[in-house]
Amino acid sequence: MSVIPQKELGILQSKGFAHVATIGPNHEPQSNPVWFDWDGNYVKISQTKTRQKYHNIQRDPHIALSITDLTNPYHYLEIRGKVERIEEDPDKKFIDSLAKKYLGQDKYPYNQPGDERVILYIKPERTTSQG
Repeated sequence: MSVIPQKELGILQSKGFAHVATIGPNHEPQSNPVWFDWDGNYVKISQTKTRQKYHNIQRDPHIALSITDLTNPYHYLEIRGKVERIEEDPDKKFIDSLAKKYLGQDKYPYNQPGDERVILYIKPERTTSQG
């Protein structure tokens, strides 16, 4: 059973950005907005292996994210949980699917030579919401 309240599923199906927070190497929080997908069990985000967030998750899988309703900025969903698994994305199919969702483009236009992408599967453990 999901910990996501039924009334908040609309936010998870939106094109809102997820502001994702992890814990850095010196125990400082690190947060930035990212594209995301919800598959009914996991919030999924794409990362390259060179990014700080990927290194933070390797050390500590705890993660928090918040998504604001695009139609009402006072309505949000916060999710706390853990990265339960990491999958390689060598063909970049997942980031391409996010480019389709957010940009309407079939291919992610910002790939760089040598980018190694992974998919982080975040299992929600607790949520809060307002609005």
